[in-house]
Amino acid sequence: MHNKTMSITKEVNINVITGVILAGGQAKRMGGQDKGLLNVNGKTMVELIIEKLSPQVNHLIINANRHIEQYEKFNYPVICDDNSFDFHGPLAGILSAMKNCTTQYILSIPCDSPFFPDNLSSRLLSTLIKKNAEICVVHDGQRMQPVFSLINISLQQSLQNYLDNGDRKIDLWYKQHHTVLEDLSDYSDISLNINTPDELKNLVTKIIEYKNVC
Repeated sequence: MHNKTMSITKEVNINVITGVILAGGQAKRMGGQDKGLLNVNGKTMVELIIEKLSPQVNHLIINANRHIEQYEKFNYPVICDDNSFDFHGPLAGILSAMKNCTTQYILSIPCDSPFFPDNLSSRLLSTLIKKNAEICVVHDGQRMQPVFSLINISLQQSLQNYLDNGDRKIDLWYKQHHTVLEDLSDYSDISLNINTPDELKNLVTKIIEYKNVC
């Protein structure tokens, strides 16, 4: 029975998940620099995410609200937030992804957090299916990481209504639905991201350490 479940999960993972890289923010604490295009040891942040995410999903979308032509060079569809929700946070990017994909689920990943596991999509999907949930969100052992989420696109209208109402907090929208957590305490570096120049330096150091270990 266990083997059959794992086989189904792998098959579904290939066919029904679209990955969306969320690069639509203003990055005010980074002086307005586009975090997805920051250079890290010869590669942009979004390239690092693409390399790790693309094998885990059937389709891949980049959500960006500026430097569109630069993002298009990575040869994946680039979508902007709806005009009424420009720079309204991750939920606006998630909604745009829902409107531009044909799969049953979307897997959202922030553009500045490259330390997620190679089996992230299958872990989230397995937990979502087992618990018959609508949303599965990463928990790093200390707190929820809400932008790492697997979401059923049947919730598109709910999210549209939520944003139309002027709401933006991702956690509160999750609470309106059957949301479950996937324990990734075995992968605590998933919470590492870039909001300041110092955090960028720390992330570069961490990437070098990972390469040395490998």
